[in-house]
This record gives sequence, C-alpha cells and structure tokens, in this order.
Amino acid sequence: MREHLTKGLALAVGGLILYTSATGPFESLVQRGIFLALVLLLGLTIYPLAAGTRWRPLGLAVDLVLAVGVVAACSYVVMNHQRILVELPWATPRDMLMTGVLLVAILELSRRAIGAIFPLLVIAGLAYAYFGALIPGSLGHRGFDLAFITETLYLGDRGVWGMLVGVAATTIAAFVLFGCLLLHTGGGQTFMDLALRISGRSPGGAAKVATVASGLFGMVSGSAVANVATTGNFTIPMMKRLDYPRPFAAGVEAVASTGGQIAPPILGAAAFIMAEILGESYVRIALAALLPAILFYLGVFVTIQLVARRRGLRVVPDDELPAWRSILRAERLVPILAALGGLFYGVLSGRSIQTSAFFGILMTFLSFTLFAVLAGRSWRDILAKLLAGLVDAGKGMVIIGVLLAGAQILVAMIGMTGIGVTLASLIVDLGGQSMFLVAAIVGGVCLILGMGIPTTAAYVLVASVLAPALTDIGVEPLIAHLFVFYFATLSVITPPVCVAVFVASGIARTNWLPAAGEAVRLAAAIYVIPFLLLIYPALAGFGNWLDIVLAASQGVAFVLAFAALMSRASITGVRLLDTVGLMLTIALALTPGWLTTLAALAILGGLHGRRLTLSRRDAAGAGLASNHVPAKETRS
Repeated sequence: MREHLTKGLALAVGGLILYTSATGPFESLVQRGIFLALVLLLGLTIYPLAAGTRWRPLGLAVDLVLAVGVVAACSYVVMNHQRILVELPWATPRDMLMTGVLLVAILELSRRAIGAIFPLLVIAGLAYAYFGALIPGSLGHRGFDLAFITETLYLGDRGVWGMLVGVAATTIAAFVLFGCLLLHTGGGQTFMDLALRISGRSPGGAAKVATVASGLFGMVSGSAVANVATTGNFTIPMMKRLDYPRPFAAGVEAVASTGGQIAPPILGAAAFIMAEILGESYVRIALAALLPAILFYLGVFVTIQLVARRRGLRVVPDDELPAWRSILRAERLVPILAALGGLFYGVLSGRSIQTSAFFGILMTFLSFTLFAVLAGRSWRDILAKLLAGLVDAGKGMVIIGVLLAGAQILVAMIGMTGIGVTLASLIVDLGGQSMFLVAAIVGGVCLILGMGIPTTAAYVLVASVLAPALTDIGVEPLIAHLFVFYFATLSVITPPVCVAVFVASGIARTNWLPAAGEAVRLAAAIYVIPFLLLIYPALAGFGNWLDIVLAASQGVAFVLAFAALMSRASITGVRLLDTVGLMLTIALALTPGWLTTLAALAILGGLHGRRLTLSRRDAAGAGLASNHVPAKETRS
C-alpha cells in the first residue's frame, strides 16, 4: 500500500515538474504551495515515522495528522494567494495553527532525512527571533511575537513561500528531471563506461574512474552524501577488488562526490540559487565556477596519479573495460548529445533556465524514443522509462524541497532579526581590515555551519550570514559567494562531522578517521582555491583574457606543486630538492605577476625535466645490463 502511494505521489511531483517546465510556472504562491504540499506528502511516505518498530501505529497516526495539516495549510495559501499578496493580512489563531503544523512537518522530515543538526539550526533561528529581547549586547534585538512571525513565514512570499522554494519548484526541479531522464535512458551507464575507458588503464585508474563518474552524477544530485550512497556502491568495491587500501577507496569516493557539487553547469543545484540571490545570469555563475572546478579536478587527478605510482596501485583489468565500439554506438551517444544540444540551445537563445531544461528533457525523450522504435522495442517499454524518470525525479526532489523550505525559514528569520549584518560586522571587527584574516575566519565558520547539511541548504545558510562579511571589506559579491559556497561544500569531507566520509567508510567497511585523512589530502587544493579567488579574481572571469590566462597559469602551477607536495611524491629522487622546489613554486604561484608565474612554471619544468633525465638514464643503464650476457650463459 505504502509503495503504491509513494510511487503515485512521486509521479505527481514529476508530472508537475514536467508540466510547468513545458508551459511555465503558475502564480508564485500557487506553484510553491502545490509543490511543497506534494513534496511533504511524498516525504511522509518515503520516511515514515517509527517504520519497522512496534511503535509504527503511533507513527502512522502522527504522519496522518501531519499530512492533513500540510494539505490544509498549503491549500489555504493556494486558494487565497491573491488576497495574501495584495492585502498582507493579519495573522489569526487559525493561521498560527496552520503555520505551526507546516513548520513541524518541514522540520520533522528534515530530521528523518538528514538528521537533527539542520532542524535544530532552524529551531534556533525561530527561538532567536522570538526571545531576542532577552539577549543582552549587540546580538540582542527587540523580539517578535507569534503573530508577526506567522505573518512573515506564512502570509507572504518571503517566508516559507520565498525565493528558495520557488527556485526548487521550477529551475532545480526541471534539472533534476532532466538528469533522471538522462540516466534512465542509458546516459548513466554511458557516463560510467566512458569513465572506465578513458582512465581505467592509467595509474590509479579505478580511483580516476570514481572521480569522473561520481563527479558527473554529483553535478545533478544536489547532495554529496546521496551521490556516495549511489555511485559508491560501484566504485568502492571496484577499488577494493584491485587491492586499493580501504581508507583510500573511501576517501576517493567522498572527494569525487563532493567535487561534483562544485562543478558546472549545475553546482549541485546551488548555481540557480546563487544566480537568484546575486541577480546574475545563470551562465555567468557557471562560467565563474569553471576554472576553479578544473583546478580542483586537476589537483585530485595529479594526487591520485602520484599516490598510485608511489603505492603501486593496480589498473583496471582489460576484461573489465567496455569496448569503444560499444560506447560509441549511435543509440548510446546521440540521446546524450541531443539532450545537451537542447539544453544549450535554450540557454544560448536567451530562454529561461527552466525552459532550457525542458528542451533538454524533450530532446532526451525524442531521441531515445527514435532509437527504441528502430530497435523494435514496444511503446510500453518506452513509456515505462519515462514514468521511471518522473518517479525518480519526484523522489529526488523530496530532500531538496524540504531542506530549501527549512532554509527559507532560517533565511527569513535572519533577515527579520538582522543577525546576518550583526555577525558580519563582528567578523570584520575581529579580522580588522585584513582580507585574508577575515576570509580565514569566514571559511572556518562555513565549515562548522555546513557540517551535516546538503550543499544547497548549506550554501543558503552561509550566504545569508557570512558572505556579507567579505563584501563589507571590498570583495566582489560573486567571489564572496563562491568563497563561502566552496567551504560550506567541503564540510561534508572535513572532520569531525564529515558525513560523506562516514557513508563511504561504511561502504568500504573501514574506520572513518583514516578515510577522512585520505579525503582531506586528496581535496587539499580546494581548501586553498577559494583564497586564490581573492588573490586572482580573474579565475572567476573578472578582467580581460590576459588576466584570465595569467590567473589560470598561476592556478595550474600552484595546484600541480601543491598536489605533489601533499602526496609526498618523489620527483627528482632527492627529497630535500623536491620539497624546496615545490614550496618555492607554491610561493611564486601565490605572488601575482607574469615573472613570478613564469618562474614557478620554470621550476616545475626543471624538477620534472630532471626526473625525465634520470628515468632515461636508468632505462639506458637497464638496457645495457640486459644486452651484456656472460660468455658461458651464451654457450648454454
């Protein structure tokens, strides 16, 4: 019974996404009210209270009460949306009751889905708004009564029904559906096969496969933890089978899934929210994140390469590699290319991001249907793929929708109380006017606030509270938001609450602490890349093309040297020479200017040139030794 109800509600959510992607969203409160009602109802069926215990009858009763309350609260807003937007009505006891039930449903589902940390933060925000008058000093405020809080959260479009839920119900939902259909029509297996074919035979090939595959999946999942739980069940056993150390396998998967959250074009769904907050175009956000993402993956790949050579990690066997002939078949590649073509056509022609995603969805289904019909597949099978994609998209929106609704509540309280401005002022006072000291404090707080929270919700939280501290000292708003976004994302692999590492360690069946150490070392460069954005704004596209080339060159020099240093690689065979050369390269790469950049690249070139010379000399010596055969061995 519950399975059928879950599937039906998921199909309803997916159908709503498809319909509004094609025709455009309804009135804002109508769209958000229907979306949130369906998502919360679906969440109650996916995460039932006390499931599998003797307390389930009581849990069922609680869920039914919450379901009725959710339907009543959302229906009231949908039916009265014009009056709410025009009159901004005063809160009545009925309104307060419906607001309370809606808040309990959102916070309880957040707890069931990801744990207690995030709902406790939201509760703290609500308590701070209500009890602010009791707090002494600069952190206190006049306090707000229940009626005013209700009017802010429920009877307007800045509380529960605010921008974050709007973005979730339209843009993010459309891209989640696009990704689900792409995967269900064969794109997921094609991505995995391409990753195997491209990097499987290089040193550390299985780890590189995990990096590529998890990065591709992570771009659209919106959660590094969810991505580890899916792709990790393939990549971690493959690495273990090839005798990779278990902590290393878990660390690689955790880092790869985290990397997908910072990679364009989706950025774990945060790109769309960032565009709304900053008033920038989505394309500008994606382009600004491109070079930092390339540097991140370059650092991870180089570290894996060097660690694999030092540890002698095995490559993927030939019999586990798919044939190029199989991967490059038209029926596998054309749907993917058509999907991306539809998406980019919409973006380049100036359509909305939601409409562009619909073009991608349409081209995915049409191209898949064409090849399926040519292959003789029945229309029932074709329709089943579409329905499976709709159902998965509906389920995928539960965590995103619930968390963004909770984040919207927290953002509303932050704006109402002014705590964001107060904290920004305190951080600036603490750091003085030193950009890097302020940035270091902000980065540390982002890591703490983001722990245990998925990418989108973590970004919204730190953007509201901490990004203003950077903009107050003159940092470009886009760079400030990228800075806090990267550190909030890194919280999932940073001890002690490194939830992505916890999940990966569970799959690998190893202790989480050494796995966290491997993850931090693999991702070490990304802890510094946000600071590189402060030194070189051109990494985010500010300046002319010469500035961008210079910044990219400095970033590449830094990442290559830093990766080699963190992996304890032997380049020249002389540890002291390697360490001094790499540290000097890092220092020069962090010093703006063409001369320092060329010097950094020259030192790197010199170190690797010496390595090549030694390798050739060793190879020549080995060749001479093999050609010199003793006389009696020849006679024998």
